[in-house]
Amino acid sequence: MNAEVVWLPLRAFTDPYWVPWVPTRRELLDTIFSLVKPTARDVFYDLGSGDGRVVVEAARRGAGKAVGIERNPELVAEAWRLAHREGVADRVKFILGDFFSIPIRDATIVYMYLLTRINRMLRRKLEAELRLGTRIITLDFEIPGWRPVHVVSRSVGGMERTIYLYVKGVSNP
Repeated sequence: MNAEVVWLPLRAFTDPYWVPWVPTRRELLDTIFSLVKPTARDVFYDLGSGDGRVVVEAARRGAGKAVGIERNPELVAEAWRLAHREGVADRVKFILGDFFSIPIRDATIVYMYLLTRINRMLRRKLEAELRLGTRIITLDFEIPGWRPVHVVSRSVGGMERTIYLYVKGVSNP
């Protein structure tokens, strides 16, 4: 039997907020945006925005403003390059920092592709800062204690992916 060795950085064991960067598959973007239907009045946030692909897509699909928060400076630089290349740099903002400490009060849509333990830790922030009616989309990992208003499963690249839609004031107790 062959065993696969997975090497994780030391901070994966020492930083309780560490999440590996796994980009959202482009094949899922149609499904994600069909659930939230961004308009020019929406302010879209991606918590842990990586290379900015979801933020840029939100701007391309009509969000009035799209904001990514990311801890990795190389990924933030790549996100800005993508935004300029796609012609949406005037409608996006990328913040280098920790999404736990950056206010998200103006969000009307929040996207998260994190881990269940991080979603659990974020729950208090979402409940405290987001307005009623804010739509929250998570990929593959639920928000513990919240009830999704819609769940979509899709097979992409041989893997079953699940998209959860929550609405502040409806999904949370």
